Amino acid sequence: MKERKVFDPIGALEQFLPQIGRTVNWNGWEIAVFRTSAGEVFALENRSPHPKGGPLAEGMVSGCFLYEPLHDWKIDLRTGLVQLPDQGQVLSFPVKVEGDQVYIAAPDVHPAST
Repeated sequence: MKERKVFDPIGALEQFLPQIGRTVNWNGWEIAVFRTSAGEVFALENRSPHPKGGPLAEGMVSGCFLYEPLHDWKIDLRTGLVQLPDQGQVLSFPVKVEGDQVYIAAPDVHPAST
C-alpha cells in the first residue's frame, strides 16, 4: 500500500507572483517556488545542479521551464530534469493549490545532514 503524502501550507497563492521565484524555508529545506504565467505552481530545491552550484529562485521562468540564473541551464519545472545539452536533475517537491493556499509535501528523499 502506497503511503499518502502529507501536505503543509507554505503561503497564499497571491504571495507567489507569476514568473518570479520565491524562496521558502520548510522542514530543513530551502525551496524555490515558481508560479507560471498559466498559474501552475512548482517547487524545486533552491540549489543549482551545476557543479559550481548557485540559487535557482533568481532564475527566469518561461512556460514550464526555468533558466538557471548563473549558468543558463534549462530545467523542466515539472520534473526537475536539466535539458540537453546539459545534464542533471534538481529535487522537486509535490505541490498542490487548494483555494488560495499553496501546499507542499516532502520528496521521497531527505536533506543531507550538515
